[in-house]
Amino acid sequence: MARNRDLTRVCYTGEVKEHEMKAGIHPAYNELNVTCACGHKFQTRSTHKGDMRVEICSSCHTFFTWRQKLIDTEGRVDRFQKLLKRSADLKKKRADKPQPVA
Repeated sequence: MARNRDLTRVCYTGEVKEHEMKAGIHPAYNELNVTCACGHKFQTRSTHKGDMRVEICSSCHTFFTWRQKLIDTEGRVDRFQKLLKRSADLKKKRADKPQPVA
């Protein structure tokens, strides 16, 4: 059996048939560098032109590292905590204010 699977195909009967790929219709499959936001760099092959930048890779994703890390983008956690504190203060002011008796 031939090793180049692009040129050979095995039929359901086990017979090996030779097939050539059509010229000029397939994109170039080049090596490129991938840079992650965590700083990890690696090489891969793709039809994409030029280098790639990604946000998450196997070095920093929690599925592969088994470590959980919180990513606070744009201070969202801080904003949420300020909102909760402001809401609690407002409720406290309303509770301290005497209610009119009708």
